[in-house]
Parts: sequence; structure tokens; C-alpha cells
Amino acid sequence: MGMRVGYARVSTVGQKLDVQLDHLADCDRIYQEKASASSTKNRPELKNALDFVREEDVFVVTKLDRLARSVVDLSNIIQLLEEKKVDLVVLDAQSDFTGQCFRY
Repeated sequence: MGMRVGYARVSTVGQKLDVQLDHLADCDRIYQEKASASSTKNRPELKNALDFVREEDVFVVTKLDRLARSVVDLSNIIQLLEEKKVDLVVLDAQSDFTGQCFRY
């Protein structure tokens, strides 16, 4: 069984991560940052989290907008997770994208 790896992000320094961190409390490891979601390369902790996850891990976010701001960005992240055989769970959407969900 893999690890549950959480990712929390707020857009500005004045915002707090507390609520997201509470929701991710059951994760084995949590990456967090205060950064704009304009691109993945401007979010080093997201890159670190995506580099860290391994096959059978579960990548957990509270909302999709904490992970990506565009469909293209989301698609790229999902493709990477699929290639690594990592499942995605989005808590607040009550969505669980485990298994074959994104296989075409």
C-alpha cells in the first residue's frame, strides 16, 4: 500500500493554509506553499510533491483549484500521475479519481 501525499496551496501570503491542512491531516506527507497558480513551474512544492509520489501512492488535494488553474495544467498533472500510477483524490469535490478513471 502506498502513501497518502497531500498538497495545500494558497494564492497570497495573507491567506492561511489551516483549513486545507486540517482536511489533509490523515496524509502521510503534506507539501504546502503560498504561491500563485499561474504555472506549475512557479510552484516548487507542487513539483517536489509530484516528483516524490510513487506507484500506488494517493495524491490528495482539498479542491481542484488548489492543484491547477487551467484545464491544460490539470490535464498535464493528471497525465503525470497516471504515468506514475498514482491515484488522485479531491476531497471537497467528493471526487475520487482512483483506478481507471482517466484511462481513455
